[in-house]
Amino acid sequence: MKLIEVRTYRLKADSPDLPDGAQRFVAAMREALPLVRASGMDVVAFGRSDHEQTSFFLIRAFGSREQLAAQQDAFYGSPAWREGPREQLVACLDTYLNTLLWLPEAAVDALRCNHQL
Repeated sequence: MKLIEVRTYRLKADSPDLPDGAQRFVAAMREALPLVRASGMDVVAFGRSDHEQTSFFLIRAFGSREQLAAQQDAFYGSPAWREGPREQLVACLDTYLNTLLWLPEAAVDALRCNHQL
């Protein structure tokens, strides 16, 4: 079994001073995801929500809640994140929400196969 974190992001509505928020968000995530992977986190999938254009998801897998906490604390406290794409990503966000659930490894592999990065 793997602990899955599904993080959903809702982007700010585009405005004249911040156009193309989704494009900026995706560009920042393309910069961030290699850093996330290099930190040791298992990125299962990333993409746009199927039901609305201003929502995206990031799915990561962990062996335990302790592993999730340790890896995320190390990553989000690192200079690579704080001095890297953090500000670009945060500037695009209206809200985000994390949901944790346990899934069999076969289900995680199916998610991975259906959402090629």
